[in-house]
Amino acid sequence: MRKLDSYLKNRRIIENKLVKFGFIKENDIYTYSRKILNDDFEIKIYYDKKDEKCSSKIFDLISDEEYTLVDIEDAVGEFVGTVKTVYEDVILDFVSKCSISEVFKSDIAKKVIEYIHIKYGDELEFLWEKFDNNAICRNKVNNKWYFLIMTIPESKLGFNSDNIIEVINVMYQKGKTQEVVDNVAIYPGYHMNKNSWITIKLDGTAELEKIYKLIDNSYKLSVEKKG
Repeated sequence: MRKLDSYLKNRRIIENKLVKFGFIKENDIYTYSRKILNDDFEIKIYYDKKDEKCSSKIFDLISDEEYTLVDIEDAVGEFVGTVKTVYEDVILDFVSKCSISEVFKSDIAKKVIEYIHIKYGDELEFLWEKFDNNAICRNKVNNKWYFLIMTIPESKLGFNSDNIIEVINVMYQKGKTQEVVDNVAIYPGYHMNKNSWITIKLDGTAELEKIYKLIDNSYKLSVEKKG
């Protein structure tokens, strides 16, 4: 059995997504089954709602036994490698379609993420394994970033404080960022080109509608950006 804690780090499983994916519920246990590789193997994923634990197994249907080689690092060979790859793909598909990110926990952060998802159909992309508290969104026209969300120490914005805060970076008209930077709610782009990016604190200082408009502006700029 493989525990899926590491796959679901900073993510929350959504029950109605489980049902849509194909899980069957019995009492507090959701179970999903998928046959693979000419129906010679069957993957099962289990979610215990009460304990909020998730695990998976893969069975060799010919021998009617659990195929444990997928979890043995030293197990090599073309066939074992194929089974491992398909198994991993199914788990990642489940994680992608049945859970949502919960790295960013404030109400404002959640509303901003939902706004982007509803308006542009974009999901957060976590590009850096070592920095799993940073995520981006990019437009589908040219794959350019228009949004970056992070948790950072407040000192990074010039405060004498190491409190961890949530912020977003969005693009603004090049050379005109000082139009909106007030160093209260909106700052020069942290870790970005300060001539064309701004950083917004998600602590309620900036009004939500203003944040939405700045995201829309950034999206438009990213679509227009060439190269």
